[in-house]
Parts: sequence; C-alpha cells; structure tokens
Amino acid sequence: MGHLFRWRHVRPLLQLPLLIVSVVMILQGLFGPTLAPKNLATTLSWLHFRGVLVLVLLCAGNFFCLACPFMLVRQMARRFFKPRFTWPRMLRNKWISVALFVLILFTYELFDLWSSPWWTAWLIIAYFLTVLVVDGFFKHASFCKFVCPIGQFNFVASTLSPFEVKVREQDVCVKCHTKDCIRGRREPVSELVVIRGCELALFQPRKVGNMDCTFCLDCVHACPHDNIGILSRMPGDELLTDPLRSGIGYFSRRKDLAALAIVFTFGALLNAFGMVSPLYGVESWLGRMLHLSREAPVLGLIFTFFLILEPVVLLGLAAWWARKWSGNQRALLPLAVRYSYGLVPIGFGMWLAHYGFHFLTGLYTVIPVTQSVLASLGWPILGQPRWTLTGLPSNIVQVIETGFLILGFAGSLVVTHGLAEEDSPDRPLPAFVPWAAVGLVLWMASTWLVFQPMEMRAMLMSG
Repeated sequence: MGHLFRWRHVRPLLQLPLLIVSVVMILQGLFGPTLAPKNLATTLSWLHFRGVLVLVLLCAGNFFCLACPFMLVRQMARRFFKPRFTWPRMLRNKWISVALFVLILFTYELFDLWSSPWWTAWLIIAYFLTVLVVDGFFKHASFCKFVCPIGQFNFVASTLSPFEVKVREQDVCVKCHTKDCIRGRREPVSELVVIRGCELALFQPRKVGNMDCTFCLDCVHACPHDNIGILSRMPGDELLTDPLRSGIGYFSRRKDLAALAIVFTFGALLNAFGMVSPLYGVESWLGRMLHLSREAPVLGLIFTFFLILEPVVLLGLAAWWARKWSGNQRALLPLAVRYSYGLVPIGFGMWLAHYGFHFLTGLYTVIPVTQSVLASLGWPILGQPRWTLTGLPSNIVQVIETGFLILGFAGSLVVTHGLAEEDSPDRPLPAFVPWAAVGLVLWMASTWLVFQPMEMRAMLMSG
C-alpha cells in the first residue's frame, strides 16, 4: 500500500468514486422514492456510510477525510477562484464546529432525517455549498480545521486509531533545512510551490497524534527525504500525555477541544437515545408537564440535559471529588478539561455500538435498493429487487455491541488512570476513582440503551 499512498494522485483517485456516489445520492434523494428504505440517499447515508466510517476509524484511521469528495470539488473550484483571506484569529478554535455538530444532531432528530430522502439530499448539497463558500474565501484548509462537523468527529475518534501520519526518523528532520512538509516543495529559483505542504498547520517533527490531521498526505508527498508515512502506533496513546502539539498547543488548555470531546461522548448517548422507544415517553411527559405541543422546545430541553446539565454535574462532581481526595491544586474547570479526554473511548464505544447496529442489521439492504434504482432507469441488469435481504440477526449484533461498549469502557479506564498517574504519581488512585465512576455511569447507561426496543430506521425488515 505504501507505493499507492506515495503516488501524488492517490487522493483524487479515492475521491472521485465518492463524488459520483454523492451525486447519485443527491439525485435519488430529490427525485427518487420518498420511502427511505427504498432510497439510496437515506440507505447509504444513515446505514452504510456511518457504519463504515466508525469501523474504518477503529481499525485504521481517518481515511474518510483522505477520500473526502467535498475536497475534490473544492480543488476544482480553486482552479478558477483563488481564496484571498486568512481565517480570523478569534475563530481559530472548535466552537463553530462544536455548534454545528450539535445542530446536526438536533436537526437529525427534529426533522427525522433518517426517514426523509429529500432532506438528506439537501443536507449533502448544503455541505458542498458550505465547503465552496468557506474555502472559496479563506486560504488553507479552514473548512476542515475549524468548521466541518464530520471532520471534528473523525479527529476525536481517530485519537483511538492504530495508525498515524508521522515522521519515521526525527534525526532526518533535524538535518532538514527546507521544511517542505509545512512550507511545500518549491521551485529552486521562482519559489513557486509545486507540491503544497500541510494546510492544517501541523509541522510534522512536532506533530503529536491524529487530532486535526485529515490524512491528506500532502506532507508525505512534499517531504524530499521520504521520511513521513502512515505508521502504526498504540491506539489512544496521544490521550495519555499532554505535550505541546504543533498546530494545537496543549490539550489541557484547550477548552474548545474539551467541549468537542464532551459533545462527542455525551452526544453518542443522546443520538442512541433518539432511536429507542423510551424517548417518546420522555417527550410526551415533558410536553404534558410544560404544556408544550411542539416537538422543537421539548427536544431542546432533552438536548440541554444530555449535552449541558449532565456533563456539568458528572464532570463537576468528579473534578471536585478528585481534587479533594488527591490534593490536586488545580481549579475545577482546568481539572475537568484535563480529564474530559479520558471519556472519549467510552463515547467512541457507544458510536460503534449504535452505528454498528444499524450497519450490521441492514448490511445487505443496499443490494435491493440499487436493484430498484437500476430497474427504474430501465436497466434491470441486477434483476428484480430482493427486498427480503436485510442483514445480521439482532441477537448476534447485540453481542458485538456489548463488546464495543466493554472495549470503550476499558479504554476510558486506561486513559483516565494514565492521566491520574501523570497528575498524582504518588497517589494516583484517589485521582483515578472519581473519573472511573463517571466512566462506569456512562457505560451502564450505554448498556441499558443498546438493550432497549429500537426504532428500525431507514431499513426494511424481513417479513
């Protein structure tokens, strides 16, 4: 695979098929069947894309950003329109992307995007338009680094991936004077950039981990010494330490990154809660109690509880308890920021369980939907749709879900214990126990969720 990834045109090669699929999904969403299980826009978006995404992040890394079709459109547009501005300094953080992340979760529940091919198609169109507007005006990869909610999801999840784009030998970088990985490879006389360097401001010799790395491989192609590659590493290792990271700074000082990690973790439970039957009971109870007849304010209260009140209470109590027991002199907020990254594994375990359920139980549904699309176009080359094709049995998938949750909980215990050992090397246990308790609460809630009756969204069940 190394020869393929060293090829300068590998990214467009991977992006082009996904761009074609995106166009097909848009056309199907706008003009195809209105029933979600029979439409490629909803089937591919909410069953297959999300399932493949989390499994690839778990097993390999952020390869979706490498093959992102939005960036292919951006590159084609930049042949005609050159961006002139730099992203405003006050917005060089994750707050916009965190807000968009929450907004997508909210609109997904409010408008039942899983059941609406039309709205799903317009969401894809909105993504393409936003990329063109942001990166049409602003230089570098401003959309990827500061705006894209899917990218932020990938960044956080890829902290647990087994591969990383990184330097092979630091000694080679010490002797390098051109710094092509960040500046780009240039013509000797004209200084014209022929191969661009990292657009996300990640200087490879000082880069730590996968945060903010889109696996674009620009640094790999720009390095004249072949000293950068996609190399294996211990998953989650970057969460255990707090070094100065190129393009990012210190994790412990980034409240925006901590907020992203918290929304990633608690949003996993919230998104899963939206697919189980008890949600409707909670919505009805809140509506009656507050005399609300519209879903939006009721859903807003549920989001406020899951993404603000619950994290504040759990993390606040854990920080207070850990500070009191271990004698840590940090204030509560910096302490909560420091340990919030330890919850990422259990959050990722919940995303894996949730998306894995829909993906595996609807694994084969893409076959009859594709058959139906071709037949409607007058090309029944794959035969008549076999709507009885679904996926793996739910009881088998639940075993896999349970395994993902146990893996995530174990990962959170390892990370929080490592942070406690670094913070309180003489007395790590008192600093560790409160955060382990938070992880246990989230794991128990996640386990309860996966065993609840589920809404079989965007899929046809046999029989």
